[in-house]
Amino acid sequence: MFEDVQGVLTGCLFVALAVLMLRESSLLTGGTTGLAFLTHYLGGWPLGIVLFMINLPFYVFGLRTLGRTFTIKTFCAVGVLALQTELLPAVIGFEHLNPVFSAIMGGLLAGIGILILIRHGASLGGVTILALYFQKLRGWRAGWVQMGFDCLILSLGLLAVSPDKVALSVLGAAALNFVIAVNHRPGRYFGI
Repeated sequence: MFEDVQGVLTGCLFVALAVLMLRESSLLTGGTTGLAFLTHYLGGWPLGIVLFMINLPFYVFGLRTLGRTFTIKTFCAVGVLALQTELLPAVIGFEHLNPVFSAIMGGLLAGIGILILIRHGASLGGVTILALYFQKLRGWRAGWVQMGFDCLILSLGLLAVSPDKVALSVLGAAALNFVIAVNHRPGRYFGI
């Protein structure tokens, strides 16, 4: 239990730092976090709250397909990420942040954070739940499935940010999904 708690806290902190870097550079990412970024940029709503709300419908699907324990851990992880996303700017700021570095490092940090969460039987909801479901059901690699969804979501980014920011966001999403595709394999972690 302690290991899972520290895994969720640590994994979410990696992702929250990535989210902060992306937000500071006016970038976005894929998945439900990308949808939350779009809503945040277009409507000005707090990113953490939007992130939490967007994931609510996916818990029912997760409960039915991936089990109660996974869904509860995922619910907790999304709640922790939403909270960390709102609190982290109070303890860290960036005087200078190169957008290319932000895209790549943000993607790598988010990918590592997601791997930590997967290792502890959790995810950040939404698209990750669908990707893990297809991996479990059909044997498709979760990273590649997620990348397909991310391409669609990032295309919608043109509604909120400039094309050069979308291009950098694609670079960040590629870094994130590359980390997951290379490092996550079925059967490598218990409980998934």
